[in-house]
Amino acid sequence: MNFTIIIALIASAFRLATPLIFASLGGTFSERSGVVNIALEGIMLMGAFFSVLITYLYGSAWLGVGGAILVGIVTSLLLAFMAIHLLANQVVVGVAINVLAASITAYFLEMVWKRSGQTTSLPKELSLTGNPQSLAFLEKIPILGDLFSRFTPFVYLAFVAVGVSYYVLFKTPFGLRVRAVGEHPRAADTLGINVYKTRYICVMISGALAGLAGATLSLGTISLFREGMSVGKGFIALAAMIFGKWHPVGAMFACLFFGFTEALQIQAQTIGIKLAPEFLQMLPYVATIFALAGVVGKATGPASSGIPYEKGEK
Repeated sequence: MNFTIIIALIASAFRLATPLIFASLGGTFSERSGVVNIALEGIMLMGAFFSVLITYLYGSAWLGVGGAILVGIVTSLLLAFMAIHLLANQVVVGVAINVLAASITAYFLEMVWKRSGQTTSLPKELSLTGNPQSLAFLEKIPILGDLFSRFTPFVYLAFVAVGVSYYVLFKTPFGLRVRAVGEHPRAADTLGINVYKTRYICVMISGALAGLAGATLSLGTISLFREGMSVGKGFIALAAMIFGKWHPVGAMFACLFFGFTEALQIQAQTIGIKLAPEFLQMLPYVATIFALAGVVGKATGPASSGIPYEKGEK
């Protein structure tokens, strides 16, 4: 395996891990506050579609990214209202949102583009699939320059998000409140922490990050939207969060592992791995299953994750 192939494999792994990182960080915020966000898959799909739609209508890719974040927040509010105020089963609500997202995106695709399957490609000048000009100096670094030249703006943003998420959750009073609410909401309530408000904020942060993950899938990869293009990435992000033990840095490394398995599947022919294409396509999902099998029973999440809280209940 020559150096060029190794660089291509590593760069591909980073790019493929990027949407997983955003989504897993979103899941971490939500579950740390006590709400299981199974809807990450659907929110990613909504973000992917509406980022392309807004870019198509208004001619600004970054406006499309902002739209994806906003749509993610709005979608997550549906989960928050049902799970926090109506005390609904969080898993059932999340699955329902995933189905709803698939239907909404398919409907608007037909309505706007008059076709099914996928949208038309966005103009090249609206693409966010290349290295940002402001960071072009990184391409001049010996040996690593070729690697940096293959990154998109979202890759850099993902690693910044990891650092910010770690700082917020573990170095700020807000993060301490979030973790208290996720572990023992009744004790947090007696100390004057607004459990409902904290959970709402965390679910909205989760939605914003998942919406950004969706924009990464469409605008940051192929500059168009395909029906069902999230293809289980929301669930893989949840697996990465568990594998990373509900910690931003741990989730990041888990996402890089899953990104590498997907990159290996894509680059298999170039590397010289001669296996059936169907088997290679299974590789990321098989890796997810084995990774989870290895941590089940060893990784303990927030004590009140998935358990609705009702103020005044004894």
